[in-house]
Amino acid sequence: GAASPGAALMAASRDAAAQPATEGHVVTVADLALALLILITTLLAARNLPAVLEMALISRFATDSGARYALRALISYAIAIMGGLAAFGAVGIGWNQVQWLAAALTFGLAFGLQEIFANFVSGLIILLERPVRIGDIVTVGETEGRVSRIRIRSTTITDWDRRELLVPNKEFITGKVVNWSLTDPITRQVLRVGVAYGTDTARAQEILLEIAHECPYVLREPAPSAIFRSFGDSTLDFELRVFMETRDVWLKLVHDLNHRIHQRFGEEGIEIAFPQRDLHLRSLGPLEGRMPPPAGQAEPPGA
Repeated sequence: GAASPGAALMAASRDAAAQPATEGHVVTVADLALALLILITTLLAARNLPAVLEMALISRFATDSGARYALRALISYAIAIMGGLAAFGAVGIGWNQVQWLAAALTFGLAFGLQEIFANFVSGLIILLERPVRIGDIVTVGETEGRVSRIRIRSTTITDWDRRELLVPNKEFITGKVVNWSLTDPITRQVLRVGVAYGTDTARAQEILLEIAHECPYVLREPAPSAIFRSFGDSTLDFELRVFMETRDVWLKLVHDLNHRIHQRFGEEGIEIAFPQRDLHLRSLGPLEGRMPPPAGQAEPPGA
């Protein structure tokens, strides 16, 4: 007679149990060749495709060089990730095969690799939030320079001696950084000048303002100012406060202003004072009786 539904279900269960639970993927030479081709293509695309997209599309929408660099870097990362996933898929490695590896990596990030992971995430934040950009002038600790590269782990700052300082990306997110050109490239420079006591202070202030207006690196707006700051030990202290268009010209500005101040003050007879000390000598009378006797001689009686 016909088998009952229960007997049929039990037979199907025995057949399923007799078969292997999963069938392994056989990796062939063709699969390896395809994965290698995908990796090579990904490498070439990550290097060249962002530049092509910048010339074709990005340059039309993002005029700032820092924004273009950030978009290029993000496109390169996206291409590398997609290419890596495609290469793994070509050899039959999917999420089911790498989930334990992902768990192990997560465990490692929580302990030994947390600094590397923190710098990587900070690099993404820098590219997206853009607290520093390529070309910005920044001060990190005692180093000042221009941001030349932003990488996954660190950011490169080229100082004025053309030395390259590698700063971990986490420092820009959690540390104190001075960005001289983040929203406004205009910065102020203060020059301190001390003149001798007895100088006509009103005339000295007038000359300082004339010098500031003659300097080609000083902006007319915001306007420069000269103030009589304080009475020093040996000088009357003035401050000349000027604004410059970018931080790039501050050395030229300081050189030009100092040269003009020295020349004009010399022509006007204004002395640029320096620290002075008065020495007072008090006479003590003849010293013959106070000199010690020569070696080997006794002191005279009553000395």
